[in-house]
Amino acid sequence: MNLDAGAVWRLVRGAEPLGEIVITEADFPWLHGRFQPRPAFAEVKPLFDAELALSESDEDNDAWEQAYRRITSSLSLVSPEGPVAEFLLHIQGDEAWFRWSDEPFDEED
Repeated sequence: MNLDAGAVWRLVRGAEPLGEIVITEADFPWLHGRFQPRPAFAEVKPLFDAELALSESDEDNDAWEQAYRRITSSLSLVSPEGPVAEFLLHIQGDEAWFRWSDEPFDEED
């Protein structure tokens, strides 16, 4: 898997490109990058805004999980080698940070 600075990951909805993340830093297990949105990203940006606000609050974790499911149920993250099975992606302005897995995340964790 290419985790080097400059590698490009893509956020997609089906075949529709929503944006690209150009990796700037790898701090295992997180990757950080510059987010370059496509015009269609405007349609899903409110999902990321809500998810990030809930992740930074002290509110019930169930609300965050519901917000994040709205993202993962309709969007995919694609590495330079292809789609990943699971991901946790935050986007704020032109910054993105995420972790990913080739295997589904363990629901027990």
